[in-house]
Amino acid sequence: MSLLIRSSSFVSHLTLFQPRNSKSSSFTNQISFVSSFNHNPFLNLVYKRNPIMQSVSKMIVKSSLIDPDGGELVELIVPESEIGAKKAESETMPKVKLTKIDLEWVHVISEGWASPLKGFMREDEYLQSLHFNSLRLKNGTFVNMSLPIVLAIDDETKEQIGSSQNVALVCPQGDIIGSLRSVEIYKHNKEERIARTWGTTSPGLPYVEEYISPSGNWLIGGDLEVFKPIKYNDGLDHYRLSPKQLREEFDNRQADAVFAFQLRNPVHNGHALLMNDTRKRLLEMGYKNPILLLHPLGGFTKADDVPLDVRMEQHSKVLEDGVLDPKTTIVSIFPSPMHYAGPTEVQWHAKARINAGANFYIVGRDPAGMGHPTEKRDLYDPDHGKKVLSMAPGLEKLNILPFRVAAYDTIEKKMAFFDPSRAKEFLFISGTKMRTYARTGENPPDGFMCPSGWNVLVKYYESLQESEAKQQAVVSA
Repeated sequence: MSLLIRSSSFVSHLTLFQPRNSKSSSFTNQISFVSSFNHNPFLNLVYKRNPIMQSVSKMIVKSSLIDPDGGELVELIVPESEIGAKKAESETMPKVKLTKIDLEWVHVISEGWASPLKGFMREDEYLQSLHFNSLRLKNGTFVNMSLPIVLAIDDETKEQIGSSQNVALVCPQGDIIGSLRSVEIYKHNKEERIARTWGTTSPGLPYVEEYISPSGNWLIGGDLEVFKPIKYNDGLDHYRLSPKQLREEFDNRQADAVFAFQLRNPVHNGHALLMNDTRKRLLEMGYKNPILLLHPLGGFTKADDVPLDVRMEQHSKVLEDGVLDPKTTIVSIFPSPMHYAGPTEVQWHAKARINAGANFYIVGRDPAGMGHPTEKRDLYDPDHGKKVLSMAPGLEKLNILPFRVAAYDTIEKKMAFFDPSRAKEFLFISGTKMRTYARTGENPPDGFMCPSGWNVLVKYYESLQESEAKQQAVVSA
């Protein structure tokens, strides 16, 4: 079942859909399906409208409203009692050196963000993900898996592995952090992978240039074991809550709905308007304690994006200033690298939040998109992301909340939902425009962002300019 709230009807009404493959139209069948759906307290609203249904048994409301894909959350950290023996064994294995992005994927897999995946993909999983955007489980059901999660190796490493069944994984700093077992090595057809993931092989795709193009011609898959949780020691590890930890926190806060919002930019008041309005609508739907998961992406991002540490400082100011309520907001880092693969990638972003325990996902204009790398246009249709999410196989149990477009109201001097009848009175400030303001020291219109949050960005760009000036001075000398 999907409770789909579209921008045109977000305020006025809610539509309760049957599962896509259901042919029954009986009211009884609809209700029996709803009552089995993760203890959905939306039934309270149904009861008010249909008193006869009071006889339906009341459900226990808890925040684990949505089961992880595959029914069980994957955790691949070796038990402490086995670490010594496992480490000693790994020393005797052929070694595979990981890049920084490889390590981010180890982090993602080991904590269960990609459940039910238990390691880097073998060839059959890779082909299913690449061509079908999903994986077929042993019981015949499907889970969404729109991005291949694979580990590339070069010819020399393949030779060293030879016929070995297990390999040790070596992090960029040189330490063995885990192993892959029962490995399978297969050809890495980069052109096919790029074309099917991005829909283009144009030069200038950030993830491709950073990671895929320089990577090896082989892929190695297998079952992952990690000796201890991945840490970055960058002062932000306390924000990196695993899916298990997030689910526990939702329970601790007695959430009866969790709505996730991903972003890779600083939070402005338009974002806050959307998130606060979403909570208001969920309360109107009958939920008692909806919790916002503000979930900035923390893996690889392109060079001109604002760095993670700056974004996290800015986010903290947004909560300190009360723009978002700390009592109903959890800020956590999503460890995945960013592909900028539009409708293909946004399915991965949504699927990972299912595993984290969120049962609502906010999707906006051109999610996970970017400008075309060689032409002056968007790479993807800006509306396709939310349309794809509403139809994607394996995401039926997630409630999709499409963005309501927010812009700066030049009359009211604040961010507001866009009113087409007053189009000329609204100013759209893109992420690029926002960064230009901060870089040049120009202030945005009052009401665009909380002042303390804006100051964080200004200081970052000032420090960046100072650093660039020093580098130029050294070059000139």
